[in-house]
Amino acid sequence: MTTRERIESASLPVVKALNGMPRAVPFLIVLALMVGGILLPAPGWLLLVPVVLFLTWTLYLGWPALDMGARMGRITVVLIAIAITLTQAFPR
Repeated sequence: MTTRERIESASLPVVKALNGMPRAVPFLIVLALMVGGILLPAPGWLLLVPVVLFLTWTLYLGWPALDMGARMGRITVVLIAIAITLTQAFPR
């Protein structure tokens, strides 16, 4: 079994749970964590870490099915989330 197959197999229960939710729920959770991570003081950036991990995980799972444009768009979103996290974690 390859690493990808193991990750996909381990992710299946979570993907099924997410699939059972209304589409707006995961989006609103990510949005709430992003807004909280941006607006809350010092340790608030910790709310952004699960968002970056979630976005990276969904990018990894969806990668084989995505065309080049969708891949670049999702990579851009992950990089922006990482940049926001680092900016909040290490302000000037």
